[in-house]
Amino acid sequence: MFVAGKSLSLTGLAALSLALAGCTTVGPDFTPPATPTAQRYLSTAGAPHPSDRGPDAVKGEGPVLDWWKAFGSSELDAMVARAIENNASLEASNATLAAAREQVAAARGRELPQVDANAEAAHRQANLAAEGFDTGALPGIDATPTFDLYSVGGGVSYDLDLFGKQRRRVERAAAQAEAQYHQTQAAHLAIAGQVVNQVLLIATIRERIATAETLLDEDRRNIDLTEKRRRAGEGTLVEVLNARSQFEADRGEIPQLGQQLAEARHLLATLVGVSPAELGATDFDLAELTLPQQVPVALPSRLVHKRPDILQAEADLHAATAEIGVATANLYPDITLGATLTQASPDLFDALDPGSRGFNIFAGLTAPIFHGGTLKAEKRAAVKRAEAAAATYRQTVLDGFRQVADLLSALQNDQRSVSQQQESVDVAQRSLHLSRRSFEVGNSGVLQVLDSERLYQRAQSALVEARARQYLNVARLYVATAGGWTGDMATGDAEMMPVSDNRP
Repeated sequence: MFVAGKSLSLTGLAALSLALAGCTTVGPDFTPPATPTAQRYLSTAGAPHPSDRGPDAVKGEGPVLDWWKAFGSSELDAMVARAIENNASLEASNATLAAAREQVAAARGRELPQVDANAEAAHRQANLAAEGFDTGALPGIDATPTFDLYSVGGGVSYDLDLFGKQRRRVERAAAQAEAQYHQTQAAHLAIAGQVVNQVLLIATIRERIATAETLLDEDRRNIDLTEKRRRAGEGTLVEVLNARSQFEADRGEIPQLGQQLAEARHLLATLVGVSPAELGATDFDLAELTLPQQVPVALPSRLVHKRPDILQAEADLHAATAEIGVATANLYPDITLGATLTQASPDLFDALDPGSRGFNIFAGLTAPIFHGGTLKAEKRAAVKRAEAAAATYRQTVLDGFRQVADLLSALQNDQRSVSQQQESVDVAQRSLHLSRRSFEVGNSGVLQVLDSERLYQRAQSALVEARARQYLNVARLYVATAGGWTGDMATGDAEMMPVSDNRP
């Protein structure tokens, strides 16, 4: 490092600072990716046929805040609110975001002059011979005197940032904080979606259990009928045993459904941040939920500015671009200006005396000469990381469009599935009724009744699954099109908003 001599005055340093104030910022400036021009998610050939009975996607800005309220369940709303408030993953994400914002403040602080103070009290021993004095020629002089030294002082230094290394570091930190902000948004959105999914799953399992219990009532009725026919001499013990066998088989499914219900409740408890014992009642029913008839969906050109994962990928690309600037600036010289002031004396009470004062004003220059190719390799690596970030962004956009397209197709296909399964249930129910009447009058055996029951059971279970899938895909579409979130994410609290720094 070159240090200026005594002739360099404060006025000279100030003039040098002003002369270099307009220095450049090396590296590429970030340009946001181009907005997609696509006007639809599905091709005309692949679009589903419209249906007047099921939910319909309508062009809009996307779901509003608290999108789950469209299902019309205050219990569901309360469960999502508990999760937003208490979920441990969201708490960790919020804390990580706060840390990222502090990193931006730390990076900005390094752009300013750095001022430090110091003080020291020391008991020292000097070696005059080591300093070149001929102590033998100085009789009566201690060659290794000891003394106390008290000093107080401080210093200031300022990096002129000739080529924008610090500015690029601030830009990188701001982009990383913005990426974390969008990741926190995505976490809120995901947790809300998972809570809704679990509520729908619990409602579905409860309905399947209710269906299974209704079927058990039918099985008991079959046992009663076969017993009466046997006692009347019109039936056989085989028919009775067949009826009892079907009853036991159907009854054996209920504990498994109960286990599925317990596991669904336990996961829901984890999502809302409590133990399973603290969760409370979860008596959700599909019949008490409202199926939204319209779901607002933003155009692809708007979706890229709404979906948190796409916005996070864009911010990651920004950070990677700024990193190229940091790596490029490392190839260029750097100048630091500074000054120190020290008051030192062997006597504590004289340490602040003007006669004990000393100062140093300096300008330092560092320039890379040979680093074995490290700095150039680091720049090339930064360029490749930016290319990877750009490819990741494009893939994230395509994945988002695919997910929305899948769910738009499901929106109408699910409605047709529900309609067809309802028809299947109606036919199976009528077949079961006729089979039982035929058995009661002796025109058929119990096996025909049992076969009809199994068909009815399968049809009823398939209808429950189709209805649940319809609710679930609507919820997924809300999430895929960037449904709103609550708390700081919804209110735009200044402490949670992204930090942007696009200075050149």
